[in-house]
Amino acid sequence: MALSARSCSARWAAVAAVTVLATTVAGCSSGKNSPDSKGGSSASSSASAPSGAIPVGPGPQSAYTVQQQPAPGSCHVHYTADKQPLPDPKCTPGATNPKVTPQTVKATICKSGYTKGIRPPVSITNREKTANAKSYGYTGSLHDAEYDHLISLQLGGDPNDPRNLWVEPPSPGHKPGAGPNNPKDGVENKLKAAICGNKVELAKAQQAIAHDWTTALSSLGLKE
Repeated sequence: MALSARSCSARWAAVAAVTVLATTVAGCSSGKNSPDSKGGSSASSSASAPSGAIPVGPGPQSAYTVQQQPAPGSCHVHYTADKQPLPDPKCTPGATNPKVTPQTVKATICKSGYTKGIRPPVSITNREKTANAKSYGYTGSLHDAEYDHLISLQLGGDPNDPRNLWVEPPSPGHKPGAGPNNPKDGVENKLKAAICGNKVELAKAQQAIAHDWTTALSSLGLKE
């Protein structure tokens, strides 16, 4: 009888161990199969901020080279409720310029002419723009789309890191053939003024614009 009881106890212990292991494996598998891991264009993913800290780019270069873009069709444009285009945070999370820090803003982005001196030439960005349009599956006129710095140069964005640039489709109300119409520019101007006026922290402004430019001002308590 004693031997039989011990055998029974051993069998139950083995069953319990297998059950725990199966539950653990199932939990890991469900994470891999989540919708977000497949890069869909759902409203929930378009509203989510880039996870973790914003990447730091290489910064201004004395000579820029054409940067490799994401694979064709691997990126997806998201849209706000009022149809403003936003980039895919998996392809374009933004990237910051390491030369721009809270200690250097007065000598960099707050200094007149700074961004002009670090902007890559069109001979570089035009080739990147064509490739990035394929990354995002954009088939409209490239003349009407802007190759946009998600975190603009005047907010300390990296000049030519591919994680900080994307082909931004025209905003609502755009007239075909009229060139880019980007109301995001006005938001960037106000954020720069707030940074240089010591009304908002550099990092917070960068996070806000990288997350969703349409809510950046309100999220920081600034006037629209």
